[in-house]
Amino acid sequence: MIQRLLLGLALFLASSSGLTAATAAPRYPSVLVVTIDTLRADRLGAYGYGRETSPYLDRLIEAGVRFDQARCVEPLTAPSMASMLTSLYPHDHGATRNGLGARPGLPSLPRILQERGFRTAAFISNWTLRDKLLGMGDHFDDFFEIFTRKRYFGLMNSEANGDDVTDAAVEWLEDYAGKYKSRPFFAWVHYSDPHNPYILHKEYAERLGIRELRDVPASDRYDTEVAFADDAVGRLLKTAERLFPGQRLLIVFAADHGENLGEHGYWGHGRFLWEENLRIPFSITWPERIAPGNLAPPASLLDVAPTLVGLLGLPTLETFRGFDWSPVLLGQAEPPGRRTTYHQAHRGAVHSPKDTEKVRRRGLLEVGIVEGSGEKLEKEVLRVKSGEKHAHYSLHTDPAEQRNLSRPNADPSEALAQWLETVRQGLQAADDLPPPSLDEESMDKLRALGYLD
Repeated sequence: MIQRLLLGLALFLASSSGLTAATAAPRYPSVLVVTIDTLRADRLGAYGYGRETSPYLDRLIEAGVRFDQARCVEPLTAPSMASMLTSLYPHDHGATRNGLGARPGLPSLPRILQERGFRTAAFISNWTLRDKLLGMGDHFDDFFEIFTRKRYFGLMNSEANGDDVTDAAVEWLEDYAGKYKSRPFFAWVHYSDPHNPYILHKEYAERLGIRELRDVPASDRYDTEVAFADDAVGRLLKTAERLFPGQRLLIVFAADHGENLGEHGYWGHGRFLWEENLRIPFSITWPERIAPGNLAPPASLLDVAPTLVGLLGLPTLETFRGFDWSPVLLGQAEPPGRRTTYHQAHRGAVHSPKDTEKVRRRGLLEVGIVEGSGEKLEKEVLRVKSGEKHAHYSLHTDPAEQRNLSRPNADPSEALAQWLETVRQGLQAADDLPPPSLDEESMDKLRALGYLD
């Protein structure tokens, strides 16, 4: 009898132990999100560029899944990065223009991971991402604002270059690895190169085939900026992969938006939804867990948060507006055959601390949608500040958007008209948000960045 009781107790304890192990929180990988400001997908080798601008980024992208048709939600830094972190559209999170803060208390990817024991850190080098302006600092345990360089013609310390950002992130990673043996981290590292004024980095000119170093065209200078940023990211990746090898590190790479380099007679970003502004590189790399490959359907920066949550096996949030690619990445589902992504463009920044009346509603310039895939990939844009000018392009046959298929005075599709109404309602609802908090220093630096129009 005693032997049976002891055997039963042993089986019960074994069963209880197994249940505890099965239901215990999984051992999560650490997550590194690397974003590069103003980076066009078509200037990277992994996306078909002929120049050797990006050997380190190419290696990273080719080791993971490359999204061939990825786009930002809005081609401005602060709205775009707030959308990436919250999976909300700009008219929902409120930071529709640089200098406008996001709604306080929003759910976000870093806050979800904080609740699961992740240590969260951000390393930002663009003035528009400052906590004082965007208000995302309290989403992170550590929020590092790195403004050490007089990049803009030597006028002011308005950002850091790639070396400074990597130095700060590498120091944090090495310190973290020494202090925490098993606790995962979530780190977002944002590089400002290759933002205008497109500094010429002569050390990369020969590699890129740039022979004449006087009066170098802006497009060539831009390429040297990409090469410089690639080297800085490469140093970050080497450290992160050494400290957290294999499955222990999941890496997301993206840009906040692209850049027009004279196409359509436009230089810069933010005010139009041209493909040069919207198209971005986007990849997810998780060694031994995600097989390398590429995905053709449209993707959005809104997808980053729900996809990472899905890959980590965590429940998603009802507030997330992006698509969860995790079943596709893990080989559990087929890619969607058709998908629609939604986009908006706003004025660059508010003009003064007094520019507060309906500041979000008055800033809307364009709305657009991209839908379909492959040969049926199409784009529709409505310019709301110029008599609601309508444009329709086949991105498969006309990726440079040279032939507007819309008839003169044509009305937008029902889908685009509904999207415009949704955006306008969201902007109206944002009237209750606090006015921008802009001191003279911020105004000067936004002006230097080219965001005051």
